[in-house]
Amino acid sequence: MRKGDLTPDRDRVVEEHELQETRFNPETERNKNVRQYQREEDDEEEEEGEESVEGIFESREVPSWKKQLTIRAFVVSFALSILFSFIVMKLNLTTGIIPSLNVSAGLLGFFFVKTWTKMLHKSGLLKQPFTRQENTVIQTCVVASSGIAFSGGFGTYLFAMSERIANHSGDAVRGVKDPSLGWIIAFLFVVSFLGLFSVVPLRKIMIIDFKLTYPSGTATAHLINSFHTPQGAKLAKEQVRVLGKFFSLSFLWGFFQWFFTAGENCGFHSFPTFGLRAYQYKFYFDFSATYVGVGMICPYIINISLLLGGILSWGLMWPLIETRKGDWFPSDVDSSSMNGLQAYKVFIAVAMILGDGVYNFCKVLSRTLSGLFKQIRGEASCRTSLSREEEPPASPLTPKISYDDQRRTRFFLKDQIPSWFAGGGYVLIAAVSIAILPQMFDQLRWYYILVIYVFAPVLAFCNAYGAGLTDWSLASTYGKLAIFTIGAWAGSDHGGVLAGLAACGVMMNIVSTASDLTQDFKTGYLTLSSPRAMFVSQVIGTAIGCLVSPCVFWLFYKAFDDLGLPNSKYPAPFATVYRSMAKLGVEGVSSLPRDCLVLCYAFFGFAILINVVKDGLGNRWGRFVPLPMAMAIPFFLGPYFAIDMCVGSLVLFVWERLDAPKAEAFATAVASGLICGDGIWTLPSSVLAIAGVEPPICMKFLSSETNHRVDKFLQGSS
Repeated sequence: MRKGDLTPDRDRVVEEHELQETRFNPETERNKNVRQYQREEDDEEEEEGEESVEGIFESREVPSWKKQLTIRAFVVSFALSILFSFIVMKLNLTTGIIPSLNVSAGLLGFFFVKTWTKMLHKSGLLKQPFTRQENTVIQTCVVASSGIAFSGGFGTYLFAMSERIANHSGDAVRGVKDPSLGWIIAFLFVVSFLGLFSVVPLRKIMIIDFKLTYPSGTATAHLINSFHTPQGAKLAKEQVRVLGKFFSLSFLWGFFQWFFTAGENCGFHSFPTFGLRAYQYKFYFDFSATYVGVGMICPYIINISLLLGGILSWGLMWPLIETRKGDWFPSDVDSSSMNGLQAYKVFIAVAMILGDGVYNFCKVLSRTLSGLFKQIRGEASCRTSLSREEEPPASPLTPKISYDDQRRTRFFLKDQIPSWFAGGGYVLIAAVSIAILPQMFDQLRWYYILVIYVFAPVLAFCNAYGAGLTDWSLASTYGKLAIFTIGAWAGSDHGGVLAGLAACGVMMNIVSTASDLTQDFKTGYLTLSSPRAMFVSQVIGTAIGCLVSPCVFWLFYKAFDDLGLPNSKYPAPFATVYRSMAKLGVEGVSSLPRDCLVLCYAFFGFAILINVVKDGLGNRWGRFVPLPMAMAIPFFLGPYFAIDMCVGSLVLFVWERLDAPKAEAFATAVASGLICGDGIWTLPSSVLAIAGVEPPICMKFLSSETNHRVDKFLQGSS
């Protein structure tokens, strides 16, 4: 889906929202292996690429853009949006690692509407068949809606404004704004649509003229196209059956675990797998179906990077720094205080994230500018050639436009979105936003917002163009840039922390939705879906997300009183990270404990060095170099979730060695079932928590010495 920041491909890793921030997109090689599985199942021996994709669909009528936007599509989209919003919200508030749900959205959308149309067909009431264009509309709407659960900042900048996070960070005096359903919904409606209007006039340039790849959008389109072939429909049906099976198992496993969580540190998620000493440093397997599933989707290098980061921090660094208590930091501070060890955990992680972000920002920007320069120079050369001759000479090197490209281009250019509509919409929404946002945030002056909106279209274009070249979206990096620039501009005495966090939300939503929409345009181009239908679907999905995501977050916020606190079930780690960034941007480094700044500089440089080495080695050896962004996450959280994800990687590795075609065909379905089942269990568990229903049993693990003392106490009291 889209939507912070590492996007996996099994043979290469690309960044989509930074690991938060961090959404994982489907592998572009998956379709090749799926086709292999289909050939084995159907005993077909056709060579790949012999038949034109559009040739298969040539006899099927392409519906008009209005007929692609059906009521049933949006009913299914709304239901799936609620499901995926719960999943993304849970991931946001636990680790911030969000896998791509594109495949799941497309697959479940196909299944539900196909079932719907089959029932209507049997009853003789079917008026319009289910098409790949309608499937694309559903996928676009669902991903746009659930993407708001990420870009809305519920686990980052928005929650970082709360008093709970401010108290934990030790800077509540610098301003707080506690969550409230009303202002959150209003804020999202004001800032979430600008990015859509900013790139609409550039869709032809991006897709047709520059022929940008957009790997994630391309992979999704190939998947949807395959669903609507006879072999693909058969495989999709089997995938849905597998997904449903593991969904049920994961949901029931979550329900079973709930019975043993009656107290703090109770239940399977506190199981000291490697011993109690290792458990104190968060080395344990917590039986999370969600992160086993995430591990199956993420490429191996991300999971290994997470584990290496956990070993480096919790296995080596934090135990060593703890021995400096009383020297580097006061010995009487609480373990969660930002004046003690917690500061090293947060700010060293921030330094690595910033180092990785700065390097990748420069790399993607240089590639963007280089690619843009080559495109412009190539067009200029072509115009010069045409001015000298009536017809350019035929060349064997000139690529022939295929039938597929000709047909796709014709349909893509058929339904135009007027530039005046896009420009007028941007100006109108920007004006409304400039008027409303200062009323929500006193610290965010109207001229701060105006400056952001002046530069935002350029940054949105750079982000969308870079995503087309590399599949990397730097939305979170642009958001951090806004934190530092607007926060420093406002200053400490004028609410710079809140101003920076609010500006982060404005910037991040614009550049994120811009790259998402261009990805969807690419998907629509490859499935003959109208750009108008894609735009309307994205707008409706965004509107659904602006309503559903705040309600889902509010349910979590009211159900769990310790939400956002360390060692809780939902620690929201990046909320603390973003608050610390805003604090750092406003007051500088003077508040850091001893030698913390030196370590931050060292790990900032370390992150850049790793990236330089990785790119210098090339794809063959560079794919074995760990990722600094992934390594930074367990610095703050601990390695327990990385162990879960490595278990998922191990399951997939063994499966691929035993039966690679089946693993490639069904691994995503299995992983999605595990994630969805455990994710949807949060709905009934939240309702039970709000209703005051407590689990009946506390399963806790004690050392033999502690257990002996407890037994002795109980015997004495009886």
